[in-house]
Amino acid sequence: MRWRLARGLWRLRGGSASFARLSAAGLRWPTGRLLSSQPALGKLFEMPALQRLLDQQQEGPGGASPQLAACARLLRKKEQELRDTERLAREDENEDMQKLAEEEVASCLEEIAELKRQIVSLLIPLEKTDESDLILEVSAGVGGQEAMLFTAELFDMYQRYAAYKNWHFEVLECAPTDIGGLRLASASIGGFEAFRQMKYEGGVHRVQRVPTTERQGRMHTSTVTVAILPQPKEINLRINPKDLRIETKRASGAGGQHVNKTDSAVRIVHIPTGVVSECQQERSQIRNKEMAMQVLRARLYNLKLEEESLKRETSRKIQIGTKGRSEKIRTYNFLRDQVTDHRISRSVHRIEKFMLGEELLDEMIQALREYANYEALMEVISANDPAKQR
Repeated sequence: MRWRLARGLWRLRGGSASFARLSAAGLRWPTGRLLSSQPALGKLFEMPALQRLLDQQQEGPGGASPQLAACARLLRKKEQELRDTERLAREDENEDMQKLAEEEVASCLEEIAELKRQIVSLLIPLEKTDESDLILEVSAGVGGQEAMLFTAELFDMYQRYAAYKNWHFEVLECAPTDIGGLRLASASIGGFEAFRQMKYEGGVHRVQRVPTTERQGRMHTSTVTVAILPQPKEINLRINPKDLRIETKRASGAGGQHVNKTDSAVRIVHIPTGVVSECQQERSQIRNKEMAMQVLRARLYNLKLEEESLKRETSRKIQIGTKGRSEKIRTYNFLRDQVTDHRISRSVHRIEKFMLGEELLDEMIQALREYANYEALMEVISANDPAKQR
């Protein structure tokens, strides 16, 4: 009996090299779209619809990508090896062999969990904008000066987050107030998975706190609108120069002797849609025109994507991302020292640390990504369930 168990464990060790063989064959694991929750993974793979989908993917060469087919086959093999090892361990009473079997079972469970994560990742379709850079726009909503102050704080938070992720951050437009707030601001952000991670930040952000200008200690509620516009490196969008009205004016605001002495500020209007873009950040009119056109192209591209999305009618029951801008997606309550994202009912404390734009903000963004991935996977399973197609 012991030699049977030892042989089973040897086969299990040999199976663990399958990951290396897949990599050597050129089948790379995807990254960045994983559902890491172990209980969620277990429940997902208990669904008969998902099992039928995986069986369908393995039936023919046209049923799946090579990576997905390879992962599905290896998962079946690992699950069978796990059952064999557990059965052999139960039949042998030797403590040393049982301890060795427990170690191998734990290793096998870890590999099975990783395979399930990879399968989930391969099943979730990539959006064509996921590899894009982005343009961030923040604008003060209701709340007057307090809203403008929080607009500046959010803009600073996202700038620090870009530094935390080692992304490029370039200010395109900035309209400051006399007390240090911002009426509006925009920036170009580029780097690895920049849009894929930031796209869930679009929407209305609400702040509840006692403003520094409030003498009676009353809490005020203000809002800031955040827009995340995809900016692919190559935008397949033609803009007829005849559709543009380009205006120049003198820059306004703080800027020293240069302000109000040269017509460096640029305003571009896309006549057919009414979309407007302005820039006065640079002293060069040519540079301001380039930056204004960059923002204009991103806004027109985003408008095109929204029109396509409406035609396909693929909006989800629970909207996460750049859709649903009118609804409040997140509340920053300074009195409770709490940030709450209403889309996933997740709250975190230590609001000042959250506003630093580092670990806490990143954890919130990853939670949103996982929830959106779960919804996307449910759509894929429902759309491809063989039982429903009969």
